[in-house]
Amino acid sequence: MSTTRIPEATRLALYRQMMEIRYCEKRAYDLFLQNLVKGTSHLALGQEAVAAGFGVAMNKDDYTFCTYRGHHHTLARGASMLSVLGELMGRQCGLMKGKGGSMHLTSVEHGVMGSYAIVGAHLPVAAGAAWSAQYRGTKQVATAFFGDGATNIGAFHEALNLACVWKLPVVFVCENNGYMEYTPIGSVTAVEHPAADRAASYGLPRILIDGNDADVVYQTACDAFDKARAGGGPSLIECLTYRHSGHSRADPGKYRPKGEVEEWMKKDPVVSYRVRLLEAGVAEVTLDEIDAAAMATLDEATEQAKASPLPEIASAYTDVFADGGAAWRN
Repeated sequence: MSTTRIPEATRLALYRQMMEIRYCEKRAYDLFLQNLVKGTSHLALGQEAVAAGFGVAMNKDDYTFCTYRGHHHTLARGASMLSVLGELMGRQCGLMKGKGGSMHLTSVEHGVMGSYAIVGAHLPVAAGAAWSAQYRGTKQVATAFFGDGATNIGAFHEALNLACVWKLPVVFVCENNGYMEYTPIGSVTAVEHPAADRAASYGLPRILIDGNDADVVYQTACDAFDKARAGGGPSLIECLTYRHSGHSRADPGKYRPKGEVEEWMKKDPVVSYRVRLLEAGVAEVTLDEIDAAAMATLDEATEQAKASPLPEIASAYTDVFADGGAAWRN
């Protein structure tokens, strides 16, 4: 795959997205340690290239479906740091006014159609959104991001089968970070690559890429979106990546073999992409300015989120189903 045709402006956009995600995820970790993020959170430190590559490649009206590890995808679609951090902190400035929290980030305005805590549950929903776009003839594409563990869930196979039968404009993206929570994916899966090696079962090409290479991710995303918009049906893409931290903030990650984290840290997508841009002739001051702007935005967002009030108690009764009786079924 040739990535040499990617314009410099696009590469800078990829770098900007990765830096903003990296800084924001690190800040989310800091806020959690300060007890300002309630409950748990699942960080995507190390997986920034997947979100940036697809986020930059998408059209504004395309759909994104995330997992509970969805901060990076939400930011990549244009949601502000303030709205994301505010939601993590349970404040009124949050995306859902503090009612959703870390695992349920949603921003219809930005095409983020929900983060789903039930593993694999969103894959058929993404297929449904793609079916809607196909029926309406809008050329919109739905993209569902999921972890390697979801490939052993029935909904994964059901969504893929129906999407292929109906040639739906949907892209299924497996962020294979090697672990389904605390269990190595290879210890419970019959094939080495849980998504790519199963693609042929649904008549799809095997697509296995370096999920830490933003250029490769971006170009692969563009090709899949072009195929979907042209009526060519779905794609299944497996991105090899790695999370730098544990499964969640409650997980120290001590089950990982000695030296594994250190080896993957050498493949840090943000660090390696900065080196690539410098080697390509991008001025270091240009990258420094991007870094500084991202940090300034983050610092401002953090203080505004801290100052934002907690939700009113009465808001717990809004945006919910009021009638749990039998009447609504008839």
